[in-house]
Amino acid sequence: MKNRLRVLRAEQRWSQADLAERLGVSRQTVNAIETEKYDPSLPLAFKIARLFTMRIEEIFEDEEAAG
Repeated sequence: MKNRLRVLRAEQRWSQADLAERLGVSRQTVNAIETEKYDPSLPLAFKIARLFTMRIEEIFEDEEAAG
């Protein structure tokens, strides 16, 4: 699943560890989401969207729907 997490995090000048702490997950989880090796659970996706005050669809893009 494509996502804008790395860009959004950089705009806030947060490290992966900073974002992980805010979300209550490991830095490895943030890295895996950013590199598109892991799709977050729905509750985590909502948490990410709330943190950036965006809709889930503004952060994550379903590759099947996009193609």
